[in-house]
Amino acid sequence: MNNDNILAAFGGKPVRDSYLPYGRQWLDQDDICAVLNVLKGEYLTTGPVISQFEKEIARYVGAKYAVTFSSGTAALHGACFAAGIASGDEVIVPALTFAASANCVLYQGGKPVFADIDPQTYNVAPGSIQKLITKNTKAIIPVDFTGQPVEHDRIQEIAGKYNLVIIEDAAHALGASYKGQKIGSISDMTMFSFHPVKHITAGEGGVITTNNKMFYDKLVQFRTHGITRERERLKKNHGPWYYEMHFLGYNYRMTDFQAALGISQLKKLELFLQKRTLYAEKYMEALQNIKQINLPHQKEGAVSSWHLFVIRVNLNRLFAGRKEIFEALQKENIGVNVHYLPVYLHPYYCELGYQPGLCPNAEQIYESIITLPLFPAMSSGDLSDVIKAVKKVLGYFSH
Repeated sequence: MNNDNILAAFGGKPVRDSYLPYGRQWLDQDDICAVLNVLKGEYLTTGPVISQFEKEIARYVGAKYAVTFSSGTAALHGACFAAGIASGDEVIVPALTFAASANCVLYQGGKPVFADIDPQTYNVAPGSIQKLITKNTKAIIPVDFTGQPVEHDRIQEIAGKYNLVIIEDAAHALGASYKGQKIGSISDMTMFSFHPVKHITAGEGGVITTNNKMFYDKLVQFRTHGITRERERLKKNHGPWYYEMHFLGYNYRMTDFQAALGISQLKKLELFLQKRTLYAEKYMEALQNIKQINLPHQKEGAVSSWHLFVIRVNLNRLFAGRKEIFEALQKENIGVNVHYLPVYLHPYYCELGYQPGLCPNAEQIYESIITLPLFPAMSSGDLSDVIKAVKKVLGYFSH
């Protein structure tokens, strides 16, 4: 069925009068005042608020250290540098993730090796990781897809056996936990993102948490051009003004006013998590008996932070493809999305020699998943509209 026929079939008034995005930040007057206070002060970038934000993030997740960056992608790049990723090194990355999870390996001259996913959780399958390890494997980048933690026990076991560094991409998972332990305190390094659709926002930005002092020192220096002013680390010392560049780093610093926004947002994180969990539960309850879709599957011991709510459409029960269902939901003013095209199917990666068929589960699941709106600023009416639209569209396209 083409798009014109969809529009004709639905006709009439959509479920919603206005467009509902799949995600959106929640900002209030406290956030605005926090930023204004910094703008009126003496520091705009790399000031005392950065240090405060880092300490509060580290305290929240239960890690010894936290290092902020200008974006989550920059933070992953820093983590790959700190782990010593270089030309000839292989890093195992799940296929179903945002491109940054693999791009950070390329930045360091390494080679991403794509692992397939668990068809229930959509997280990387530990068995797939095991099969891909070679003498060149240096690290694993597991991704907590949608906010559900990966199987840390099995991944830690594999990493320990082969002496691999674990760089956890937890862009979706601030506030999640695995067997009672907060995400951010388990892996060698863990990245969180502060993009506006994430759990808290700093406008942009990211952070690496770690318990490893060596990684911490490398991360701090990497984000500031490879420069250090620390007296004990200088090769020479010409005076109190003196600093040295020890390696090629980047300007990946977060600003103080971003950190101020992050601190203010962090105070509301538990409220945000409660709302996300409540809305996810309401989706599960309202949609559980619809045979045309599969709902998210939660592993025992893993507490999701519910960044995304992803449904999988059972196309064999419908006379339409995912594209038609997606477009029909958009026509109802529901801002659905798809997360993600398997990374190696992007044209750039195809040019590097990656081929379709590499990760069958990821490719098959990609063809049938749709992300529904889920964010704390949604109202109960917004949630009801999404549920009505899903039922309306699937009802129309059902056999």
